[in-house]
Amino acid sequence: MTTQIKLGDIAVDVVLKDIKNINLSVSSPMGRVRISAPSRMTIDNIRAFAISKLGWIKQQQQKLQRQERETPREYLDRESHYVWGRRYLLKVVEDDAEPEVKLNHSEMILRVRPGAEHNTKQAIVALWYREQIKATVPGLIAKLELMMHVKVARVFVQKMKTRWGSCNPAKRSIRLNTDLAKKPHGCLEYIVVHEMVHLLERHHNDRFRAYLDQFMPQWRLCREELKRSPVAHENWED
Repeated sequence: MTTQIKLGDIAVDVVLKDIKNINLSVSSPMGRVRISAPSRMTIDNIRAFAISKLGWIKQQQQKLQRQERETPREYLDRESHYVWGRRYLLKVVEDDAEPEVKLNHSEMILRVRPGAEHNTKQAIVALWYREQIKATVPGLIAKLELMMHVKVARVFVQKMKTRWGSCNPAKRSIRLNTDLAKKPHGCLEYIVVHEMVHLLERHHNDRFRAYLDQFMPQWRLCREELKRSPVAHENWED
């Protein structure tokens, strides 16, 4: 069961589950507040819990609001783009040939047909980022499957506005944000491990964190790195 409560101007998504403990999270990039609570708890008790944590919620939202944002990409020469945490300067080459993206030392070379518009350039680069994730993930998952003794049935890579990844334990599938190709490799590994742990434990509880400690002892450092990295410029209100 999912519902929503209001604490002044703060909306809190409430999900009632068959769990023992109440869990509170504030997620990037918009500071969305979510409470997972045992099915037996009343909305009044959940509201009282949320009110008791209001100071912490506001503090976390303020941190997210201060997080560095990428400026809107114009796809012009000498513009900065990031690949696996490294900065590249864009070089746009107009050529009557198949569009492509290549890395050459410190340059990201974007080859487009003459007169290509902004949206076309954006789509070409977005597809290239998606391909980087799709090329990297199979080997990573294969290694983790042996270590974790779980099996991932399907992997989806797509643009995601509010999450770096997600898992559907029932279908044994995970989804990954294409923007992870902009972040250091450790960030991608952390998200993949995180989602695969959901195949062993659905909830973010002590057992879940123990699995993270077991399979990726440095996961907290990677999580902080991901939080510090610039997030994509988006119209998050849409």
